[in-house]
Amino acid sequence: MDRDRFAGISCSVARAAGVVGDPWALLVLRDLYLGLTKYDELRRDLGVATNVLADRLNRLVTAGLVTREAYRDAPVRHEYRLTEAGHDLYGVVVALMAWGDRHLAPDGPPMLLVHAGCGEVTVPTVVCDTCGGPLTDDTVTVRPGPGGRHAPGTAVIAERLAASA
Repeated sequence: MDRDRFAGISCSVARAAGVVGDPWALLVLRDLYLGLTKYDELRRDLGVATNVLADRLNRLVTAGLVTREAYRDAPVRHEYRLTEAGHDLYGVVVALMAWGDRHLAPDGPPMLLVHAGCGEVTVPTVVCDTCGGPLTDDTVTVRPGPGGRHAPGTAVIAERLAASA
């Protein structure tokens, strides 16, 4: 699939999906959040073909989510570190994990998240940055933003937003 075509859609969901909308990319990010940074660790943990892992790491590096640094010269070995943009995706990945735990884990969550601030097991939630109330499809409305436009991938949405403005 040509993920680059999503970059031209005037929608942040489409653009983000073009970068991380692949299960292997999300699992690589998950492993980086868990402290696995070396190519060999990632390959061993994920059990993914080397060409697939190399491609996903290259995409994450190109997208500015991850940096690649050699830690050994002979033979060359690399480790991967999250950039600020990569760290900023943490909430997205754990929110996806929470959804999977709720709907796709009949034996219970494979991992529990413990908040360092209070020491308690936590479930990620998306809340309003102003009042702290939960953000759900029932509690949020949308309006046109400065970067919105009528274009492929947003034609009907743009019309509806314009009509509601």
